Amino acid sequence: MSIIDNKVLFNKCIKFLTSVHRVTHELTQNSKSDSITPVQYKILEYITVSQPVTPSEISDCQHMSMPNTSRELKKLSEKNLIKKLSDTEDRRKQYICLSKDGETMMNEAFATVEIRFLDRIQNASKEDLKEIDRALDILQKKLFY
Repeated sequence: MSIIDNKVLFNKCIKFLTSVHRVTHELTQNSKSDSITPVQYKILEYITVSQPVTPSEISDCQHMSMPNTSRELKKLSEKNLIKKLSDTEDRRKQYICLSKDGETMMNEAFATVEIRFLDRIQNASKEDLKEIDRALDILQKKLFY
């Protein structure tokens, strides 16, 4: 077994991450409702997979300033797509979750993404699917924790 060159591994990682962004765009293209902006969709997507989240977590993950994050959260709240919950011990701290309308919207968007995903893997063998599943588990545990 040879020792892996860290530079080669890094370059593979950069290539992989670039591919992830491209495929994410392909899978999610036109999957969002016309009633929200792409920025609002990305916020809702993050909330969907990570809720409950704080505004600062959203700001960090979405590379947005806190004022911009607050403005977008206000718009999403006005559209009844999110709900804010106060921390029981620290009333100043807020958590953001999807509202029922937000859950419905994101379930519809993810259903579209799922159809595209299933189309991409339709010709994969059972063994390929097992390898993909294992690879995703390893990446999640070792790189994307």
